[in-house]
Amino acid sequence: MAQHAPPARGARLGRAAGANGSVSTVSGVVLLLPGASRWSPGPVRPLARALVRAGGTDGLVTHHVIHGGGSPREEEAGWAADEAVRRYGDVPVCLAGFGAGGLAALRAAGHTAVNSVLALAPCLEERGTADSPEPVKQLSGRQVLIVHGTNDARSDPESSFRLAARAKKANRSTCRFEVHSDGHGLREHQAEVVALSVDFVMGAVFSGRYSRPVTDALAAPPPLGLRMPLASGFGRSLRG
Repeated sequence: MAQHAPPARGARLGRAAGANGSVSTVSGVVLLLPGASRWSPGPVRPLARALVRAGGTDGLVTHHVIHGGGSPREEEAGWAADEAVRRYGDVPVCLAGFGAGGLAALRAAGHTAVNSVLALAPCLEERGTADSPEPVKQLSGRQVLIVHGTNDARSDPESSFRLAARAKKANRSTCRFEVHSDGHGLREHQAEVVALSVDFVMGAVFSGRYSRPVTDALAAPPPLGLRMPLASGFGRSLRG
């Protein structure tokens, strides 16, 4: 049974993509949560296209969660997970977000349909203080990947490292990759970020198998598995 989220005022799901357009073949759903500004979309759009190419024949469907502005983003993410269950039944759901959407994905991970979370350059300053740290209990039992550029001037990458370190104590299935020299939008190494994200989502939603770098990051103790460098050219031989 899904954890029913409060109604999200104004939020809606974008058009489904993937699974060859057939609802009857859906076996996994990715809900894409954009950043705060449409002028800085980050890698969400190319990620959506890559997920359709990689997972469409396996029954993967993607939806953009269109921000309504009337509810907190994490409530919209929870509502979207409810909607995915209503449309497609008991299938695994991955919350994949960028910036403010990455924060929403992390916060909404406790929904019972969610089996994995992908947070790209999550904006954690809103509640990431020492006195009131961002919660991590909701990440327990989920596969979690955080990706952050080391030159991010909008969202402190050390905030996501600290969150990942706390999450790792409660959930071994947590890893974090650092994109050296990249900024908030992850533009300089977008191809590698997208390839890493697709590898993670396909493994988390379907096979349980990942490329060697992701496998190593999940297995490594802190801080090694939380400061994994994203290699230039990642994705050219993913399963090598």
